[in-house]
Amino acid sequence: MKKTLLNVSEIKITYSTSDTPKVRIKSGEDAYNVLLASWDLDTIELQEEFKILLLNRANEVLGLYPLSKGGITGTVVDLRLIFAVALKCNATGIIIYHNHPSGKLLPSETDITLTKSIGKCSELLGVSLLDHLIISKNGFYSFSNEGKLS
Repeated sequence: MKKTLLNVSEIKITYSTSDTPKVRIKSGEDAYNVLLASWDLDTIELQEEFKILLLNRANEVLGLYPLSKGGITGTVVDLRLIFAVALKCNATGIIIYHNHPSGKLLPSETDITLTKSIGKCSELLGVSLLDHLIISKNGFYSFSNEGKLS
């Protein structure tokens, strides 16, 4: 019987960091300022986007990850991708955030349900969900500040 060799992809994991000073997040306002500086303000009122701020144990920013871009009223958020990115980056904490093109900062029922689901996953994987921000050009809503983060 002839053996067939299978071509199996090798998975390689690497991690590197720089010696440059990292921004430390101490509050929702700190996070908002970092996030707003990274956002294209010309599109913040055009379409909804969902991004992740990845943090180390000292709440220093490891990086930002743009997870999805959607339409006027929503965007797709895949929980598996959130945590795949967080785990690959050695993040111990995340702040999730998205914009509402309408400029209204109050969370929708979908936002609340999504936050609860992400919180459950974060508990299982040991990656702390530190906050969920809804942002606009003029301000932000923080689930943590409002006591809505369990």
